[in-house]
Amino acid sequence: MLSTLQSPRSLSRFSSRYTLCTLTAQSPPSTSPPPPPPHSQILSIRHSLLSRRLSAAQLAESYLTRLRLTEPHLKCFLHVSEDAVLEQAHRLDQMIASSEEIGPLAGVLVAVKDNICTADMPSTGGSRVLEGYLPPFDATAVRRIKDLGGIVVGKTNLDEFGMGSTTEASAFQVTANPWDISRVPGGSSGGSAAAVSARQCVVSLGSDTGGSVRQPASFCGVVGLKPTYGRVSRYGLMAYASSLDVIGCFGSSVADTGILLHAISGHDRLDATSSNREVPDFASRFDSIDLLESKPLKGLRVGLIRETLDDGVDNGVVSVIRGAASHLEELGCSVTEISLPSFSLGLPAYYILASSESSSNLSRYDGVRYGDQVVAAELNSLYGDSRAKGFGPEVKRRILTGTYALSAGYYDAYYKRAQQVRTMIRKSFKAALDENDILISPAAPSAAYKIGEKKDDPLAMYAGDIMTVNVNLAGLPALVLPCGFVEGGAAGLPVGLQMIGAGFDEENLLKVGHIFEQTLENCRFVPPLIEHDDTPW
Repeated sequence: MLSTLQSPRSLSRFSSRYTLCTLTAQSPPSTSPPPPPPHSQILSIRHSLLSRRLSAAQLAESYLTRLRLTEPHLKCFLHVSEDAVLEQAHRLDQMIASSEEIGPLAGVLVAVKDNICTADMPSTGGSRVLEGYLPPFDATAVRRIKDLGGIVVGKTNLDEFGMGSTTEASAFQVTANPWDISRVPGGSSGGSAAAVSARQCVVSLGSDTGGSVRQPASFCGVVGLKPTYGRVSRYGLMAYASSLDVIGCFGSSVADTGILLHAISGHDRLDATSSNREVPDFASRFDSIDLLESKPLKGLRVGLIRETLDDGVDNGVVSVIRGAASHLEELGCSVTEISLPSFSLGLPAYYILASSESSSNLSRYDGVRYGDQVVAAELNSLYGDSRAKGFGPEVKRRILTGTYALSAGYYDAYYKRAQQVRTMIRKSFKAALDENDILISPAAPSAAYKIGEKKDDPLAMYAGDIMTVNVNLAGLPALVLPCGFVEGGAAGLPVGLQMIGAGFDEENLLKVGHIFEQTLENCRFVPPLIEHDDTPW
């Protein structure tokens, strides 16, 4: 759509295995920083830049080359600022040459979901109603990334205003899954997840209202983190359901995801819901596998949620999750099955609450305050026609559902009761986390399915959110990381393990996830599309 990419070249160079190539030395100085711990592209990039083994311009061009080659097949981005990326990279090289201090994200290419505002790029929310909209400011999370030296490569595709689970509800294009381009990448942050999976960027930002970071992470075989509500400022995030929305992170490793979370976390005076809690140094928990004991997670209490393995979950997914639980036991954890009786109530409660909040939040897109305006003879027609033309069918469906739930005579039966269920869910999670350090479950009841398979059956698509919506209702943090494969596609389809922690305990989730990731054998989560990539990074 809005891409400034050059014409793509052939994909014939990509075949069977992706590796990060050894970089050619560029006369490094006599003293160089210590090598980074494994499993972190961000720290490896910093080490390579400071040791002069790689220039920021070379690094940027390497990622852009891969993006040009894969983007016609994947359609992850709605806008790419190639010239700006290269300009910032050259400026960074000048700073390094002058021995100036550089930020911890210097040279790191970050993709941003298109419902997160960027002052120098269009921000459409995946909707025609905001087509071409240029915000006058950066979201707080974006500003913090830029302040630390990160380079925003572009804006990624999403289901319109975050309402969907496949990116098929985008007004502009459908993103494909790098593991099998005939399948969905998940949603609504499908573009951000697929971009990290295809190594079009180092890390990316998404948003998570009911699983929109975690489900795509599972489908695309990357790490996705939904932080505690309030950990990250929502300023500049286009509101869908304000009591549920959070900005989350994607990375190809737990370490990179944690480093990105640390960069964007912290109180923001522009968001009254952001927390004053101190942000831990998440990176300090990322020990090398060489330093781990034989049972590095000894004594950790893990609760496997029984209701997430019941009927409706694919047998292959259940098998992979039980295998992941066994792996945690090998690491020293005590894993027990637990029951959350209110778990099944979360899905209907979520869709009532989220739709109700969206019917209020999206009222601003009326062609007067925001959004493209349709010429009409009188005001009511202007409102109605602008919204009818600007919104897609899924957004209209949720606005109508929410308006109905809030209407006179139905408020108590729907919205009020859903809020009561939300309180029950919070209490049940608190009780479970009082007895366990973390809870685990699948991130989705299936692996990625075919594009178009559920587009005409919204109830079936909504049912896929059963694993994730309860976490948003409770306001808790959750980490999803790939843990195995099921049959499908050319090389199998990845399955994600969801780890749920107590409020503001992302530090523990990241520690456990990092150890799990490093000790998982015989699994390499690099999609066939970019295997044997011969670009230098």
